[in-house]
Amino acid sequence: MSDSTPAAPVVLDIWCELQCPDCHQALTDVHALRAKYGDRLEVRLRHFPLDKHKHAYAAAQAAEEAAAQGKGWPYIEAVLARTADLDRTGEPLLIEVARELGLDAEEMDTALIDGRHMLIVDADQAEGKAIGVTGTPTYLIGDELLDGGKSQDGLRERIEEIADRLLAGQG
Repeated sequence: MSDSTPAAPVVLDIWCELQCPDCHQALTDVHALRAKYGDRLEVRLRHFPLDKHKHAYAAAQAAEEAAAQGKGWPYIEAVLARTADLDRTGEPLLIEVARELGLDAEEMDTALIDGRHMLIVDADQAEGKAIGVTGTPTYLIGDELLDGGKSQDGLRERIEEIADRLLAGQG
């Protein structure tokens, strides 16, 4: 037994946008990675709304409000499951999902109006652009950027290889 503090988790940043069907498909990999690594892998969603999706920026802000209300990932997953609905109905869907998850829907609406989470979304997007993110989903683990927007084939395996190598290097 050792009294040493546990190693910090390996961080997997996923640049994502909530109107992106490919990001919805990527959730399968996220679930598998969480199941395999548990607390040893910290999965962080980073916002990268694309201009071609007119509700993506509002959805990113709504996800931040959901996180502030304690249900960030459930909200993200619920919205990603309905990308086509978001495309058709826009912000009313964001409020509806909040209500379905038991969030304060009025506060969600207010957050979308007052823009309180815009700086977080803008900062994520700027950081993504600075490191070469051009589409979604894009993954950053260690110092490797993996573009899932072109193809997600083999990405989970590649992420696992990198995570295993990084975790082995901590010991």
